[in-house]
Amino acid sequence: MTASAPHRLARVRPLSSTVADEHFFVANDAPDFGSAGGLSWTVIDSPFEASRANANHPARPGWETGTVVDQESFTFLAPSVPANVFGMAHNTGQAGRNLPPQAFHKAASSVIGPGDAIELSSTVGYVDPEAELTVVVGRTVRGLTLETARSAILGFTIGNDVSARDLQKSDELWISAKSQDTFTPVGPWIVTDLDDSDLAISIVHNGAELKAASSADLGWKVDEILVYLSSFMTLHAGDLVLTGFPAECARIQPGDTVLCRVEGIGELSNPVKAASWEETPA
Repeated sequence: MTASAPHRLARVRPLSSTVADEHFFVANDAPDFGSAGGLSWTVIDSPFEASRANANHPARPGWETGTVVDQESFTFLAPSVPANVFGMAHNTGQAGRNLPPQAFHKAASSVIGPGDAIELSSTVGYVDPEAELTVVVGRTVRGLTLETARSAILGFTIGNDVSARDLQKSDELWISAKSQDTFTPVGPWIVTDLDDSDLAISIVHNGAELKAASSADLGWKVDEILVYLSSFMTLHAGDLVLTGFPAECARIQPGDTVLCRVEGIGELSNPVKAASWEETPA
């Protein structure tokens, strides 16, 4: 991260869009996210120069680079299109640190944006949300060290590591438990100049705030996680790394709403519904 980087970056879709998958990147440097300035964004070039998947859609009137757009004119999407999404297992304090670092892979196809529905099949069983400080990788890297790890970070966003607990018991690789469609809500934006050492993390489930914790409670810290991951594979611009969930969660079911909070970033809210692929046509 650099001192000159915008305070917030977001990937958005204009409400006026008539083109499938049209998206643009916008930036906002207002310190007060809810102020008038905080609701006024500037269209920018993609912050992921090396990622074709994260390129802006061709400019059109009202959406050229440098144009100022009001927040009411677009919808927030997941802040990047990742090649890879990672989570950290057992990373909830000293007990996790007493074990070797261990990552799991979440399908990129599980990523959804703010306001999109988490969809639960009728056979999925017990499902928990997990609010997590999430690293957004800014460039292609391999073999990071503790001295270079920060140079790979574009910023931080909020991730929800939705987890099917019954399937975790029967699937030792956690693929079916973690990678189901819609099981990785992410957003609403990237904060590029955030001190991540001690940020409050919590969940609001159906309006009830659950017990909070802090990023300081994570056993393996952000720099260490990036060193570990990049020791065995290449990380790409736009990749997402969910760092672990130290706070309280509660079972979610269709009809619920789950809101994830991370201090300094904001809130990520998603409804929960029955899986659309199981719906019977009228």
